Formats: sequence, C-alpha cells, structure tokens
Amino acid sequence: QVQLVESGGGLVQAGGSLRLSCAASGRTFSGYVMGWFRQAPGKEHEFVAAISWSGSNTDYADFVKDRFTISRDNVKNTVTLQMNSLKPEDTAVYYCAADSGSYYLSRNHNEYDYWGQGTQVTVSS
Repeated sequence: QVQLVESGGGLVQAGGSLRLSCAASGRTFSGYVMGWFRQAPGKEHEFVAAISWSGSNTDYADFVKDRFTISRDNVKNTVTLQMNSLKPEDTAVYYCAADSGSYYLSRNHNEYDYWGQGTQVTVSS
C-alpha cells in the first residue's frame, strides 16, 4: 500500500517555473514505477512523465520534453517534477501515481494503482 501526497502547485506566469513534489509513504515505494499525469477541465488524464524504480530510465510526453524533468529520491520517498518554460496550456491538475505491477514505463493511466489527490497548476498568459 502506498499513499501519495502532491505539493508545489500554484499560479505562475507563462515562461515561469514550478516544482511539484510527491511524498510517498509505504515500504515498497522504491520498487514502483512512478508517473505524473495531468487533467485539464473537460479532458481525460494525460500522461506527462514517468520514472523507473531506480531512476535510471525516464519517459516524457512530447509536449513536455526539454521543459519538464522527473526525478526521484528513494531514501526520502519523493518524486519531483521540475517544470520550466510553462505555457498556459500546461494549466491542469497534476497527479502523482504509482505503478506497482510493471517494470516498464507506462503512459496508460489505467496501469497505475495508486494516486495522489492532485495539485492545481495554473499558468497565466
């Protein structure tokens, strides 16, 4: 069992940066693939980034490549999403998620077992 709590969202101007954090509780956090998804009003969950259990492999949606960076600290049980060069279209609720059953990095939100409550990111133009 893993509990996830996101923080770090807020309001930022276009071109600015935000750093989202996800604090995980549970003994097996280090063995899970972790991902970030987002959901804008009226839209479905959208894959943003994922990271392997060791942190050595990452995957990014095309629309965030070279702007966002996902990382993890298995000692502190945290996953971080550094977001730079933010655009108004990045406005959404961002969710941290854990995939307990896979060794590969999935972009399918149905593969993830545990979810945080989400944190709002709003980018003004």
